[in-house]
Amino acid sequence: MSRERLFIFDTTLRDGAQTTGVDFSVEDKRQIALALDRLGVDYIEGGWPGANPTDTAFFASPPALTTARFTAFGMTKRSGRSAANDPSLAQVLDSGAPAICLVGKASGFQVDVALEIPRQENIDNIARSIEAAAAKGREAMLDAEHFFDGYKADPQYALDCVKAAAGAGAKWLVLCDTNGGTMPEDVYAIVSEVKAKLPDARLGIHAHNDTGQAVAVTLAAIRAGARQLQGTLNGLGERCGNANLCTLLPNLMLKEPYASRFETGVTGEQLARITHVSRLLDEILNRAPARHAPYVGPSAFAHKGGLHSSAVLKDPTTYEHVKPESVGNARVIPVSDQSGRANVLARLKEVGIELDAKDPQVSRLLEQIKQREFSGYAYDGAEASFELLARRALGQVPDYFTVDSFRVSVERRRDNGGFTTESEAVVRLKVAGKKVHNVGSGNGPVNALDAALRKDLGKYSSHLSDLRLVDFKVRILTSGTEAVTRVMVESADGKGNRWSTVGVSENIVDASFEALTDSITYKLLRDGAKA
Repeated sequence: MSRERLFIFDTTLRDGAQTTGVDFSVEDKRQIALALDRLGVDYIEGGWPGANPTDTAFFASPPALTTARFTAFGMTKRSGRSAANDPSLAQVLDSGAPAICLVGKASGFQVDVALEIPRQENIDNIARSIEAAAAKGREAMLDAEHFFDGYKADPQYALDCVKAAAGAGAKWLVLCDTNGGTMPEDVYAIVSEVKAKLPDARLGIHAHNDTGQAVAVTLAAIRAGARQLQGTLNGLGERCGNANLCTLLPNLMLKEPYASRFETGVTGEQLARITHVSRLLDEILNRAPARHAPYVGPSAFAHKGGLHSSAVLKDPTTYEHVKPESVGNARVIPVSDQSGRANVLARLKEVGIELDAKDPQVSRLLEQIKQREFSGYAYDGAEASFELLARRALGQVPDYFTVDSFRVSVERRRDNGGFTTESEAVVRLKVAGKKVHNVGSGNGPVNALDAALRKDLGKYSSHLSDLRLVDFKVRILTSGTEAVTRVMVESADGKGNRWSTVGVSENIVDASFEALTDSITYKLLRDGAKA
């Protein structure tokens, strides 16, 4: 029996950006969009072009997506203006994004109180805006805001709003539970009614998590006929968040009746990356992963000592509802080398290292990883450091250079009636048997260290001419004045490659230096530099 297609619409970069404490940079957005594209989602909503400088810059230089459709978000036109003369709508229509999602109110109460315009005028605004998007050759869709509350109060008006969008050329009618308060059974009943009255319409669902049921609401909408599913990585979103794609996708692909009835654009191999993508987002946001998150949390497949651990070693299905590897996670059993072996092998395969599961080197590498992660290292967002760790264990990383010592000084002095701060770094190292003494200055100690380290690396300097540091994040792992610090550094080169490295130390400068040296070593290794 053929399975029906579901379409995944990710709104992490727009709805997720409304999360308290979340502030994406353009680089953050680019990195997340590419990770989502590799995951296999169908639509990536990049934000609202024209609404703020970050989104405008992001759409001015969009990421190179391979499968997902880059989508611009905006509002329907304002009353009193034509669609052609609304500056806000124009920036969305002219963004170049192949798909456009416009939000329009589908609740008479919201039109009366929030918009303060005649209800029919709101319907006309929806129709004219969708028409303008379709006329531009874009894939147009409507986010019908407050649809469920609006339908309960006045079913005909809510239907008239989405009918107007459909008649104007909207490919998708997305029904939004905007305040997150609708129960799954009510969503099922309402979506079923809408589908019966608009049998040819392509319906979507956009659920917020204010009752902790956004995923359940989405599943209910699917059973009733919705085929586009909107959500965010790790459930980001305003207030209590949105439907969590890191929970929804595994449910759809691994659980019945969904797995046999439906298919998504995400393959089983791509689903095995979802834990990595979830934790990559956490690293970008500089926060710890939610330990008990379903499927992707560090404790999602953790079995503490005693009967549970012994039982799961004999038969994992006793306490695991799916295989951890199916979502890229790992079983955690304290004091057991069986913890994470499959995950390590999968990560090694990703970087081109093929080892037999019984190879003693796998056990040694696994033990080293466990010790380092206990010390504070995290490799989910630092693929380059993980590859270097593995290749060093296998003797595959040349000794390009050796650092003998480094020193950093920070001077703050008066300058033209104010104060200026300058950092200077001194690095002593050996390159090909030759002693090198480099001095560099910069805007802060890390920038100065980076400048000094790369100032002269002898025969390797040509490989580093296009290397640049694009992001730097610090996380304090323990409290107190002697806190352990983890530093994540993202680097890029002129070929469009990007990679992340990690360093850990009680000293933030020392941790930064470790991440920087890893970055340079990885660049040399990737370029095939000869030792």
